[in-house]
Amino acid sequence: MTRTIIHSDHAPKAIGPYSQAVRAGNTLYLSGQTPLVPATGELVAGDIGAQARQVFENLKAVLAAAGASFEQVVRVGIYLTDLGDFAAVNEVMKQYFHEPYPARSTIGVAALPRGAQVEIDMVAVFD
Repeated sequence: MTRTIIHSDHAPKAIGPYSQAVRAGNTLYLSGQTPLVPATGELVAGDIGAQARQVFENLKAVLAAAGASFEQVVRVGIYLTDLGDFAAVNEVMKQYFHEPYPARSTIGVAALPRGAQVEIDMVAVFD
């Protein structure tokens, strides 16, 4: 099996020993993205909506670097520090995905890196 490491300068650099994404065969595994602004490495200002938008924009950049788009995403994992933000994140997600929607899990967590309120990872499949 061949693994291809995917990197985008338009998404935040990894803050640990991992890649932004790895393609193995026809499957693309995207690491979790937090709402860091790629140019500064700082957390985006604003509420959970602003944070979720930044996360999806970061993921969009990594997908593009792999030659993919949200249309190829088959699974989304969302991690929230406050499950009360569930509806707000859903509204942002609808701006990036259309029916049929990918499979998804949403998990409440105690904390996320750098004080983020949301982290999202994805799996995409190439035809």
